[in-house]
Amino acid sequence: MRNRAAASAPMVRSVLAAAAIAGLGFTMAGSALAAPPPPPASLLPPVSTNQPAPTPHVPPVSTSSSPTIASMPVLPSGASPPLVAIPVIEPVLPWTVADATALLQYIGTVDSEALIPADYQPDALRAALAKGPGLDLDQQASRSFDWLVEDLRDGRTPMAAREQWFIVDPDADLMPTSTVLGKALAMHDIAGTLTGLDPANGEFAALKDALAATSPDDQAQRDLIRVNMDRWRWLPRDFGKIYLIANVPEFVVRLVSNHQIIRTYRTIVGRPGRTATPQLSAPVQAVVFNPTWTVPQSIIQHEPHFAALAANPGLARREGYLISPSGALVQQPGPRNSLGLMKIDMANPHAIYLHDTPDRSLFNAPVRAFSHGCVRTEKAVELGMIMGMLGAGLTPADAIAKSNGHKYARVTMNRTFQAYITYTTYGRDNSGQLTQFKDIYGRDAPIRASFAAPRQEHTTQRTSAEPVIKAEDPL
Repeated sequence: MRNRAAASAPMVRSVLAAAAIAGLGFTMAGSALAAPPPPPASLLPPVSTNQPAPTPHVPPVSTSSSPTIASMPVLPSGASPPLVAIPVIEPVLPWTVADATALLQYIGTVDSEALIPADYQPDALRAALAKGPGLDLDQQASRSFDWLVEDLRDGRTPMAAREQWFIVDPDADLMPTSTVLGKALAMHDIAGTLTGLDPANGEFAALKDALAATSPDDQAQRDLIRVNMDRWRWLPRDFGKIYLIANVPEFVVRLVSNHQIIRTYRTIVGRPGRTATPQLSAPVQAVVFNPTWTVPQSIIQHEPHFAALAANPGLARREGYLISPSGALVQQPGPRNSLGLMKIDMANPHAIYLHDTPDRSLFNAPVRAFSHGCVRTEKAVELGMIMGMLGAGLTPADAIAKSNGHKYARVTMNRTFQAYITYTTYGRDNSGQLTQFKDIYGRDAPIRASFAAPRQEHTTQRTSAEPVIKAEDPL
C-alpha cells in the first residue's frame, strides 16, 4: 500500500482544486488541511426527503383523432414498459389568424431544429387558414403545435427506435403540452415559446450551430447531427446543479457543478451485445471506499475457479475471499478487488454502477468496451473523494482517511444528485471541439430510420420495452 499512500498528496491537490471549482472553498497550506466553511446553499440541491418521485400523469384516451390501442405496435414478449402505451390527448384551443400564420412560418424553419417541416402538416394548416377563424383552424393549428411541442420537448424518435433507453424524461410532466399551448396563445409568441423548449445546455446549442453551418448537400453529416440533437431531447431539460454524466461511445464520465465541468475521467464500458451498457439515470446513493464484491451465484456455477473458491474456505482466504455465514463468496477490500478501491452506488434495476478497477492499463486503449455493463472509471478514488465532499459534506481529511483506511467505508449521500449514462455519437470532446465518436453498439441506425419514416404519434410510454438485463459481473 506504499504506492497508494505516496499518491495521496497529488491526489489531494487535485481533489481540492476540483472542490474550489465547485465553490466549496477548501484550501491547503503546505501539507496541512484547512477546515472548510459550509457549502453555499446556492450550490447544492436541497437535502433529499427520500420521497418517491411523482408518477407521470397518464392522460385519458382520446376517442377522436388518436389511434386506438389495437393500432399500437405489439411490445416484445416479456417486456414490461412503465406505462401503458396509450395515445397522448391533443388539447384544442381557439386560434387567431395571426397566431396561426406565425405557426405556419415557424414550421417552415424547423429544419434548423433538426425536425422535418412536413411532419407538422403545413399544407393542412395553410388550407385551414384560408377558411379563416373557426373550428377547422383551431383543430389543425392546435394539432400542428402540439406535435411540435412533443418533438421539441421529448424528441421525435419513437421508443421502439431508442435501444436500451431507460431514462424517464420528466419534461412532459413539468411542461404539459396544454400549458405550453395556452402560454403561447396568451402571449401571442408562437416561435419564442416553441424555441424555448430547446434543451438548456451547451451541447445541444453547439449541435444546433453545427447544423446551421452544414451544407444541405451533406446529408450524412446532417443526419449525424440530427440524431444526436434528438438524443438530448430525450433527456431532462434541467439536469440539476450537480450531476455525473457518462457518454458511452466517448468512453468518458464528467462531473458537472453549476454548468461547469469539474472533472473528466476516462471510462471502460460494456462489450457490444448482451453486456452493452444501457442508457439510464439513477440517484447517487453512496460512495464506497475499499468495497467488497459478492460473487454472484451465476458466476460460481459457470466459472470453475470461483466454484473452487466457494468450496474451499482456506483457498478462498488465501486469494482474498471470505465465505459469509450465508454461504456467499465475498472478495475482500484491497487493490486486487474486482471493483478496485471505490464504487459509486446508484439505485437502478440493471445493477449498473461506476467503480474502480485493478487493471488500470486498460484505460490506455483507444476503444474501451471491455466490461459486463458497469462503467469502470479512471482515477476513481479521486472521483469518490470529490463526490463525498460534494454530496456528504466530507472534509478533505475525512475523504483521505476513508480512502486510505484499507477498510470498507460506505459514505451515504445527504444531497440529491443524479448520474446519467448516455449515448451520443457526435458532440464536444475535452477540447471543446465537435467530434464524431464510434457507434460501438450500432444505436444510430434505428434513429436515422425513424427520421426517414413518417412521424409516429406520441404515447405515454417513457422507456424502452426491452427487458432489463442485470449486470452481475463487474469483470
